[in-house]
Amino acid sequence: MSLLFKGRTQGAQRLKISPAQKLLMFFNDNIRQAISSLGELTRAPFASLMTIAVLGLSITLPASLYVLVKNLDRVNADWQQASEVSVFLREDISQQDIQQLIKRLKTWPEIERLDYIPADQALEEFTQSSGFGDALQYLDKNPLPNVILVYPTSRHAKPASARELLDRLLREREVELGKLDIEWLERLHAIVAIAKELVSLIAVLLFVSVILTVGNTIRLNIYNKRDEILVMKLVGATDGFIQRPFMYTGFWYGLFGGVMAWITVALLLWWMGNSIDNVITLYNQSFQLKGLDFSVLMSMLGISVLLGLLGSHLSVKRYVSQIEPR
Repeated sequence: MSLLFKGRTQGAQRLKISPAQKLLMFFNDNIRQAISSLGELTRAPFASLMTIAVLGLSITLPASLYVLVKNLDRVNADWQQASEVSVFLREDISQQDIQQLIKRLKTWPEIERLDYIPADQALEEFTQSSGFGDALQYLDKNPLPNVILVYPTSRHAKPASARELLDRLLREREVELGKLDIEWLERLHAIVAIAKELVSLIAVLLFVSVILTVGNTIRLNIYNKRDEILVMKLVGATDGFIQRPFMYTGFWYGLFGGVMAWITVALLLWWMGNSIDNVITLYNQSFQLKGLDFSVLMSMLGISVLLGLLGSHLSVKRYVSQIEPR
């Protein structure tokens, strides 16, 4: 910088301004620059809309995956609560032994309730439902064992806890065999865990691309206003004062991009709602697809605005300071 312009910062500091006046001037300048930066977007609507669309669509993908994973997690939790353990009893035990076993099991804190199904009742139900009633009459004896259906409490309905309960039941002398059909739940749990990691990875990559896109857009705006920045510095404007409108531009990009992402996610969920309902109906389950609640919406808007500000900050800190009158 030449000697002619070295004193522009010191000259500004000689003015006697009270703290209240400084605070009022700060808010006035910020409001004016925020409105001015919003007006700059409307002067180039097509370019601004393209940047907002890139930002909004980049946030839409991780937001949509997040909503789907959260709903899948809800399905996983609902189905885990319906887990049950089928306990098949030995044939050589008496009804008295069975009743004693049931009494002991009712005292276990892991068990919510029990359903005892005698072998005769099981054979009768199987005869009515299978359609092989005539063939079953030729059997010499009932091939079905006595069964106790054990329903764990909600605290012990997870796959790991249910397996521990099954191992404990198998150690009872009256029990011949136990069955816990939760392998598919464990697979679903593993898929949900992988999906969460995938959402995080995709979100990080897309967020980085948003920062770079906004930063490049702000960089081009800075170069387009190079002459204006030079004049402002000649009359004593500080770097912070010059950088502020570009920061507000990044703020508006982030805010409008977040609103666009929210609208897009809502439309996608509405469009996919019928298809998801049809799939859930095939499993005889009642499930309501949940979208973005208020807290998630605010978080998404906050992340979008933060990305816009980060992209702006990277550009203005580097390129505005490089423009100096010589």
